Amino acid sequence: MPRFPDHLTGDGPHNPFPGVRVLERRLGREIPHQLGSNEGLDMPHRALRERFGDAMAAHVYSYGDSEALGIRQRLAEQKGIPLEGMLVDAGADSLIALVLRALVTPGDVVVGTRGTYPTFGYFARGEGTRLVEVPYAEGPGRLAPDLDALVDAAHREGARLVYLANPDNPGGHLHRDADVLALREALPDDCWLLLDEAYHDFREDADGEFGRRVLPGTVRLRTLSKAHGLAGLRVGYAIADPETLAVMMKVRIHYAVSTLTQAAAETVLDAPEEVAAHVVAVRQRRERLAAHLRELGADVLPSATNFVGLRLPSAELAGRVHQALLEEGKLIARPADPALGHVLRITAVEDALVPGRLATLEAALQQ
Repeated sequence: MPRFPDHLTGDGPHNPFPGVRVLERRLGREIPHQLGSNEGLDMPHRALRERFGDAMAAHVYSYGDSEALGIRQRLAEQKGIPLEGMLVDAGADSLIALVLRALVTPGDVVVGTRGTYPTFGYFARGEGTRLVEVPYAEGPGRLAPDLDALVDAAHREGARLVYLANPDNPGGHLHRDADVLALREALPDDCWLLLDEAYHDFREDADGEFGRRVLPGTVRLRTLSKAHGLAGLRVGYAIADPETLAVMMKVRIHYAVSTLTQAAAETVLDAPEEVAAHVVAVRQRRERLAAHLRELGADVLPSATNFVGLRLPSAELAGRVHQALLEEGKLIARPADPALGHVLRITAVEDALVPGRLATLEAALQQ
């Protein structure tokens, strides 16, 4: 089992502001008279009510539930994840930063894949760690994080943490569950695995047994930004053993997830049939978009996400297409890292399927 940083072992630090919701649960009763939190409880909010209505205004007065119990309870019921094995925070990005802050220290080595989701490298550098990156494994129909290379780098560099996005962003590749478990087993004993599963809900087997597991020495990240359509409200959750989550709570911002965000997330989670229908529709659009691009000769990558990735013959061509579309007011994604400069990523929204919407790309593919 990987160890925790020395300054976070033992007693403390303790969250000085657990919040009234947590305090009520500890006392086993409500606290109707909140006279000590220095909140604007008597603010009339006329302007807010006029624009958004009374229902929204009701959620803005008080600090939120720092444990986000309502969200965790719904996730536990719907997905079978242990309640004590989840921590909710302000999106997967915030959770990446939190994991690094809690589990590694400045100067430690962390390992990732060059060109993968860049927020990991951004936060890793910001935390003062030494980032070591390995190349993607590329081949016909394949652009995937190289698990063997990640293991080799972790042992060679004495890494404290390895990052893997699965499904991958920007390629869309999905590693088999057995391969992920083998990766975890092959890492050094004192090395954490940060498993970014932001696109997990788009897997065909998203509700399978593997998705419910708390894996030793691993922090799994999920988000409500994609399948649940809440990107603007910032809410995600980590899955790990309670001891690891307790250490993360020691350095977590108290009220990172607002009362409004929690209420919105609970509302969406209470409508699982709408989420399920959306996921099915996204998968169908993804396959339609992929089939259309393949018919034009594109090298379309297999995807288990809500987007389609394709490789162009050169980074120069990908750059020209990307810029031309942007000038037309059409934003698709092109990874910033030169290692994947030849890759473009298109979200599987209905707008991408409108005839002529991607005409510039289509023309480039047929040259």
